Amino acid sequence: MSAQGSSSQLPKPFDPEPEAKYGTLDVTFDYDSQEQKLLVTVTAVTDIPTYNRTGGNSWQVHLVLLPIKKQRAKTSIQRGPCPVFTETFKFNHVESEMIGNYAVRFRLYGVHRMKKEKMVGEKIFYLTKLNLQGKMSLPVILEPSYNHSGCDSQMSMSEVSCSRSTSSCQSLEHGSVPEILIGLLYNATTGRLSAEVIKGSHFKNLAANRPPNGLFCCLKHLIGGQVYIIRDTYVKLTLLNSMGQEMSKCKTSIRRGQPNPVYKETFVFQVALFQLSDVTLILSVYNKRSMKRKEMIGWISLGLNSSGEEELNHWTEMKESKGQQVCRWHALLES
Repeated sequence: MSAQGSSSQLPKPFDPEPEAKYGTLDVTFDYDSQEQKLLVTVTAVTDIPTYNRTGGNSWQVHLVLLPIKKQRAKTSIQRGPCPVFTETFKFNHVESEMIGNYAVRFRLYGVHRMKKEKMVGEKIFYLTKLNLQGKMSLPVILEPSYNHSGCDSQMSMSEVSCSRSTSSCQSLEHGSVPEILIGLLYNATTGRLSAEVIKGSHFKNLAANRPPNGLFCCLKHLIGGQVYIIRDTYVKLTLLNSMGQEMSKCKTSIRRGQPNPVYKETFVFQVALFQLSDVTLILSVYNKRSMKRKEMIGWISLGLNSSGEEELNHWTEMKESKGQQVCRWHALLES
């Protein structure tokens, strides 16, 4: 099928599917190029993991149109080992000439009373596989999921990567300038961009310069004869497209009263290969001054609109690393 973005840039349209271990969706796609409308019918789910693995027998399927994530839908909740839904959802403004830019993400959730829903599996279906006109029915085999608020999450890979390249994982030693160690990895086959927030350095403010309102959400430290305010910190990640529009955002958990906090949290963003040179990843480090107040320590950006040469080089190294994580320290810019 002819579409913007060649098959060499996206996962192969008909790769052998993995063994079904996390559920299989029976899905029908009906695309109308004149109306720029996509209808997605979720008929049923089979091959759901056993009760012991999922902890329940009520199920719901969530759908979202990527990459903008503005159009979302979800099925009703159905029970049993092979739930039947037969529900159709409409996604609008899917231009035929831009069909290669879109994908539908399916996620299967186990739903429990009085408990938070648990993701069982997920699958990104790229619309390059669609017929430009007419219906197409096929099984969508779900894969392991990385459930994290706002975006996907993986285990830390920094120990392995840093052991290969010790020099890149050593602080830049820019005096007392706040720094952050970031690990980047891109998998061209799955279209997953992994950004690991590993640790920070010099996340502190002189007490004389920034007096606190009490000691809530902070600690006082005596470092080198100076009294510093060590506040609770976290890192926010925001992915933007070439137009500066937000594609996804997420943040780390809070580290309390640590001048050199260790996070080791990885966030995974879905970015097709042809989009990789057109996105910007912004990392902003915040002090939590109180329950309702926050203050930015600094920020960096990588990708299309990199904040500096070091950030641009890091992004370029990631693209050339063929699926290997690249770790680099970055000095934060003032807000």
